[in-house]
This record gives sequence, structure tokens and C-alpha cells, in this order.
Amino acid sequence: MKKITLIISLLLLGLHSNAQDTCASAFPLTTGGIYSVGIINGTDVPTPICANNGSIPVANIPAGEWYAYTPTQDLTVTVTSDIAANTPRKDTRVHVYTGTCGALTCYAGDDDSGSSYSSVCIFNVTAGTTYYIAWDNRWLSTAKNTGFSFQLIEAPIVVPPPTPITYTTQTLSTINSTYNICVVDMNNDNLDDIVGVSSNNLRIHFQGSTPNAFTVTDFPITGANYMPGWSMAAGDYNKDGFNDLALGNTNGLSIIRSNNTGTAYTGITPGEYIFCQRTNFADLNKDGNLDIFSCHDVAPNVYYLNDGNANLTYYQSNTTAGAMNLSSGGGNYATLFTDFDNDGDTDVFISKCSGPPCQLFRYDGGNTYTNVSSLAGIDVTPIQTWSSAIADFDNDGDMDIIITASTGTHKYFRNNFETTNTLGSFTNITSGSGWDTNTSTNIDNIAYDFDNDGFIDVLGGGNKIMFNQGNGTFAPVSYSGIAVGAVGDLNNDGFLDIQSGSTIRYAVPNTNKWLKVALQGVQSNSNGIGARIEIYGTWGKQIRDIRSGEGFKYMSSLNAHFGIGQATIIDQVVIKWPSGIVDTYTNVTPNQMLKVVEGATLAVNSFNNTAFSLYPNPVKHNLNISLNVNNPVEFKTAQVFDMNGKVVLESKFEGNTLNVDKLATGTYILLLKDAQEKNYSQKFIKE
Repeated sequence: MKKITLIISLLLLGLHSNAQDTCASAFPLTTGGIYSVGIINGTDVPTPICANNGSIPVANIPAGEWYAYTPTQDLTVTVTSDIAANTPRKDTRVHVYTGTCGALTCYAGDDDSGSSYSSVCIFNVTAGTTYYIAWDNRWLSTAKNTGFSFQLIEAPIVVPPPTPITYTTQTLSTINSTYNICVVDMNNDNLDDIVGVSSNNLRIHFQGSTPNAFTVTDFPITGANYMPGWSMAAGDYNKDGFNDLALGNTNGLSIIRSNNTGTAYTGITPGEYIFCQRTNFADLNKDGNLDIFSCHDVAPNVYYLNDGNANLTYYQSNTTAGAMNLSSGGGNYATLFTDFDNDGDTDVFISKCSGPPCQLFRYDGGNTYTNVSSLAGIDVTPIQTWSSAIADFDNDGDMDIIITASTGTHKYFRNNFETTNTLGSFTNITSGSGWDTNTSTNIDNIAYDFDNDGFIDVLGGGNKIMFNQGNGTFAPVSYSGIAVGAVGDLNNDGFLDIQSGSTIRYAVPNTNKWLKVALQGVQSNSNGIGARIEIYGTWGKQIRDIRSGEGFKYMSSLNAHFGIGQATIIDQVVIKWPSGIVDTYTNVTPNQMLKVVEGATLAVNSFNNTAFSLYPNPVKHNLNISLNVNNPVEFKTAQVFDMNGKVVLESKFEGNTLNVDKLATGTYILLLKDAQEKNYSQKFIKE
């Protein structure tokens, strides 16, 4: 009676049943559809394991249920248990084989790509070839091994786009430290080096003038008791011109600090217990000094404030008296410090694991951070992420967010600041973007313009790069063995390379042009961490923020990197320092490293000023702005800089008069920004 009831139920649900216990008797799937898997008790074990997750004890070798699928045409097939028929989802695992029973070859498989550890497996099939699909009970307890459904979806094969960048690989046996997760300039020559850390030793592969050649130097270290089992960050927090390192460990944080010649390093372990995840260097209170931040997995986040003399004071968010609000609950896995509201200071995005929603904290000055997660609408659930990719993906002048999943589905949010001029609700644009169909997940996801076409791409899981198409969509391109690692230009050719373990994946240059920018802070921190760099040209506008610590684990170059496609000139490069100083360069030639010392241009190197004139000059009260009718320009904003390059007055451009009563006597620069955000300037004297 129960069997009849089950068959009737399956028919009503439109399901197909009859899974078989052995490969030889595998139930034939004749078309796409929803199929049921009963209790998994087959005697034929699905080996070899095509979708493994950890070692399998001998006593726990799974049973299997088998299906056979022979397509009549070439297709892309999805086999998934992440469907509404399974509510709640079950922790499933699927294997796909070719060959013959008794001599099977792994073809595809999946364990946890779906929500709640369900399975999503996508693979291409060839007409007339038989594919064996086996579900096992590796993760199903006896109580949960009661059956579930899966769907087989047939679709035309998607032809991948042309490969926009290719790579060659170099394996260096000398990259053999215990932790090889950092690429950053360590000798202040603006070239990216490879940094490895082992107990009592710091090994640096210094990049030289010969491509693909490095000089290896070991520095003995004592006092760095914790190794970077979770993450590493770099920044010059003692302002001696050489980068220091923050090492994140399960038990706490250690620091490797340079001397003032970069010839020796000291290990420091402050001693507080922290279950460190992502570590960062950032100027948390905007005093010009780099502080050290660490995500705390099981408690509120922590940080060390720098007093300007490299003395560090420990704080725990919302716990220590006077501490900043930079945490709410545990599960804090990755922090990314960037400016979301274009006000010149650094906000904080926190990726959350273990279920709680991600968080966005807006910096409001002093020691004040405000949780605006709900306001921005990024506190979505369910979500499971160890890191997120954050960049201006649509080149509209503000930072967007891709919450890249470690398990489950990705979410793509567009920042609307450029149109609303306020930090409000982001728009979920996942649907149709390519992120809705990207089932590859990873704990580490990083955003860079890998092909130098002017649009920022994302490297995550699945041995592929999601290439930004410039129209709101991303297209996956697969590379054999590619994985997230530390990123930098390791042969100084203007294209970003990837170091993972002892392997360097060098980008093979295409014809796209590029610009690198290296910063040296004076009033700001010496790395310019927290600075925003804008470039303008035929493409419109691109922005980069200098950030220490991208993704979850790795530390990548502190040089800003831009691709500009086939453009032959960069109309303007604007560097907005954390101090408020703005440096501007015009008519910059591509394919070069632009080295900028803070305040070098004093904001005067802008477009020629024939667009307007000023009177009276000198001025006491009201400065009149006369526009050139023969060279009409639509201005949006007005800024006044002192001769140190610091903004002392700014407003919208409304009318042709600017009141300067509040300015002290002296020489100033008026800078007007047009509708395309290009700068035009004139000097004036305040009496």
C-alpha cells in the first residue's frame, strides 16, 4: 500500500523515480526533468570520488544510487538538488562518470555549491555518449537518508567568449616559506616583491630589472609568535619608508616591523587573544597614521590604534571603553576598507560567514562609524561568504559590491551614489549579470582589471576569471589550474600577475594600454592607503582606492593599476589623499608608472583655465567668476585649495560668485569641476 501511495505521489509531482543500486542497472534518464532519489543504499560504491570534501574513512565509504543519461545532441547539462522540491535542502553529493561500469572515469561532480550544502553540477555533454550519475550518502545521516529530488536541466552549449588574456607559468623552488601569500614592494623601489613567512624567518624575492628574475634574501625574525594561518596585510605603520606586515592567526596577531633602512625586521606579538580572519592596515581615525585591524571570528572585531610613534593600543569594538563601532556579532571573516560615499574618508564592509548578513559601516569622523547595512540594503539573507569583491564595476564613480559566496549564491549590488549624491539603498542587479548563473564558489574573491580593458574583473572559484563585459554582465573564462593568490606586476610589464604557492602565473600582454600609480604620502600615511585615484579619458572615468588587504587571505600590491584599452592618452589623473590634499596631472602618457609624492602638484596641474577668469583679484569678500562664452563649460562644483594643496572651501557651483570672507589672507587656488569631472583652476589672492 505504501509503495502504491509513493508512486501516485511521484506522478502527481511530475517526478521520475526508479534509481538503481548499481552502475550496471542504472536507471536511464530520457530527458530533462525532476527525478527522485529514494533511500541511498546501493551496494555499488561511486568510486573514484569525483566530488570530494575531505578524506573518507574506510568505515564511512558511501553507498550510491545510479542513473544513466545519453543525450541525443550536444548540450550543457545542469544536475542539481538545489530545487524547491527539496525543502529544506539536504546535504547531498553527486558524481558524473564516463566510460563503462567497472572502468569509470570521473567527468564532473559537486558537493556543496548549492544552498545549505546541496549540489549544483554543470557540464557539457556530447550526443550519443552515456554519462553515469551517482548520488551518495556521504553526508546524509540515517535520519536524513530518506530520499530527495534532483533536476536535470538541458540547455544549448554556451560558447565561451574569446580569451581576453593568457598566462604563462613559472615555478620557483625558492618560494618555499610556510606561508607565501603576499606580493608588495618591500624595498621602496615601487616594484612588487614576493614575501614569504616561516617561523623565525622572513624571505623576500626582490624583483629586479630583469624580467622574471628575483633576488632572494632571508631575514631572521624573533618575536613573531603567530604565523599567518588566516591572512597577511602590509603597510608602513612606523613611517620609515619600508612596509611592515600584520599576520593573522587563530590565536592572535603578530607584527613584523622593518628598521629604517629595510635591512632588518623585528617580530612583535601584542598578546591579546583574537581568532583572526582578515587583517588590514587602515587609518581608522584619519589622523595620518596607519592602524591595524583584525576580523574576530568568535567575538567583536578588534584593532590597534597607532599614536604616531608606532606605539599600538588595543581596542575591541563595542567592548573596550571608547572603542569604535566596527562590529556586530561574530562570524567576521573579511573586511575591506574603501570609500562608499565619496566623501574622502574610508568606510568598512564586513563579509560574514556562518549565516549572519554582511555589514557596511560608514565613517562619520573622529571615532564614529555608523552601521548603515540596512540603509544600503546589503544585509541580505541567506548568505554565506568569506570575502566579497568590491570595486567600481560600472565605471560610474562609486564602489559597487559583489557578495561572492563561499557556499550558495552570489549577490551583485550597484551603488547609486553617483546619481543620488547620498549613500542610500544599493540596487540588486544580480539577475542577468552572469553572477546568477555562476555556481562556482570560493572563500577568496578579488577584483582587478586582469585584461587591461578598462573594466574590473573578478577572480574567485572554479578555475576561472569572471570578465567584466562593460555592460553590467560578466562572462566566465576558464584557465587550467588558476586560483586566487597574491596579485601584482611581477615582471613590470603593466599587466597583473598572480602568485600562488611556488607558481607565478604571468599575464601575456595584449595590445591594451595601462597606467600604474605609486604613492608616497607626506601628511597622509606613507603608503597613501585610503587615497582615491581617478583617471579620465575617452572611456569616461575610472577610480581605485588604495587598500591593504583584499579578499580573505592574501596581500596584494599597494600600487594602483588601471587598464585603458586602446586609448592613447589619459586626460587627467587625480589623487585625493586622506589628508584632503589633491594632486592633479594632465595629458598623461599611458604604459608607465606614475610616482606621486603627496602635494607635488599643489592641485594646480589642471586643464587650461581659459574657460573662466576671476575678478577682483586680489579679493576681500566676493570672488566673481566670469565664464568664457567662446569656450562654454558646464561646471558642477567649486573647491578652494590653500598652497599646501588642502581643501579649505567647497560648494556646488551655483551662480558666478563665491564668498571668501572666512579665508585667511594668502594665496589660493580655485578649482572648478565640470560635468565630466575634469578640473579647471585659477590662482587668486585673498586680502
